[in-house]
Amino acid sequence: MEFLVETDVHWPPEGDAERREMLIGAEARRASELIRQGLLRRLWRVPGRWANIGLWEALDATELHEALATLPFYPWLKIVVRPLAIHPSDPARNRAARDDSHGVEDRGDR
Repeated sequence: MEFLVETDVHWPPEGDAERREMLIGAEARRASELIRQGLLRRLWRVPGRWANIGLWEALDATELHEALATLPFYPWLKIVVRPLAIHPSDPARNRAARDDSHGVEDRGDR
């Protein structure tokens, strides 16, 4: 199941700068682990904010929640999760179906 996950970091202005830097490194390492596990599929930064939008894939919302709770910044995150469903007009899905119908040999249109 795919999820669009928006996270905003709400680190307190009076928060310890050294701890913040340590958490940034730990967050990057944890993200790499989640990528290797196939849970975190894509990640975009939101310009102008300490925030990101990610495409996550998990068996269900419980597995997603458990993964998000392992993020080092979790106590300071505002998280919005949107479960995603397949859309019949999805360009990627239609492109894959079109490619399959033409066979592997027919790649001249790219």
